[in-house]
Amino acid sequence: MSARILDGRTISKQILAEVKDQATKFEMDWKSTPTLALVRVGDDPASVSYAGMIERTCKKTGVAFESHTLPSDADEDEVVRVMRKLNDDEGVHGIILQQPLPEDIRSEVVIEAMDPAKDVDGAHPLNAGRLARAAFVDRPQNVGPYFVPATPLGGLELLKRYGVEVDGQRAVIVGASNLIGKPMSLLLSRHWATVTVCDMRTKPLSEMTKQADILVSVTGVAHLIKGDMIKPGATVLDFGFAQLDGKWVGDVDYEGAKDVAGAISPVPGGTGPMTNAMLMRNTLAAAERQVRLGVKQASRIAAVSLTPVPLGDTKAPGVTTN
Repeated sequence: MSARILDGRTISKQILAEVKDQATKFEMDWKSTPTLALVRVGDDPASVSYAGMIERTCKKTGVAFESHTLPSDADEDEVVRVMRKLNDDEGVHGIILQQPLPEDIRSEVVIEAMDPAKDVDGAHPLNAGRLARAAFVDRPQNVGPYFVPATPLGGLELLKRYGVEVDGQRAVIVGASNLIGKPMSLLLSRHWATVTVCDMRTKPLSEMTKQADILVSVTGVAHLIKGDMIKPGATVLDFGFAQLDGKWVGDVDYEGAKDVAGAISPVPGGTGPMTNAMLMRNTLAAAERQVRLGVKQASRIAAVSLTPVPLGDTKAPGVTTN
């Protein structure tokens, strides 16, 4: 029996429609448009393409988009100045930094110059630290407001929308990247999964992956995860993206995995489309927080209630939850 497909294209369209409705209400209530600014250095074709994709997504949701492109020979101080200018602009609610940057520009310096209240992709150390310190979902803790990187947040949302049980499950994450692997481990832990993170030194990898009720792969190594490395009935989230024989594929050998896994996200069309949808949702949340509190107050420590969101409350079309 083939695995259930975790269709990110369908779910992302649902989320974008929700954000559009909320953005319309926001504009009516506050006479302001949620605005996302993208900062990049140079005109790398992949970066230009990604910026265009974000701009198109913004148009679908009613979020305004600004692109701030510096020449490829810009220095670190110039990029920091642009970041600080956007911090002070009350008409800009969210900022994302396009990476990679030129070798002579330290990404950590530029990211730390960003206002955490506008860091809608959760890259700033304050946001990362608050995610790490946050209590489990049913234990309120005063860590302050924070943003989670859009890609792992999209993966979690995909599980929620398809009613995949996380509480009490064994989750194994292959790949310990700061952008996806580590925050995904924290998100799953907050939803009461028992999480193991594997890296390049984990041997034998298959012994770990076979134990996973939820298997997440984030390596960018084409077809690293074979069908015989997956526990029968497991849910597989594939964040990988690589070329193999002229085709874009994921970390997981989809053809070998689909008859073993209980549910699987395809590549393309699985976790990928969810990223920009969550970026729009984060931008709207940032805008709402800033208009209510003011930019200078929006990232300060405040009591937050991490009320658990029952997985499966919002379901994909035709999905039932036992």
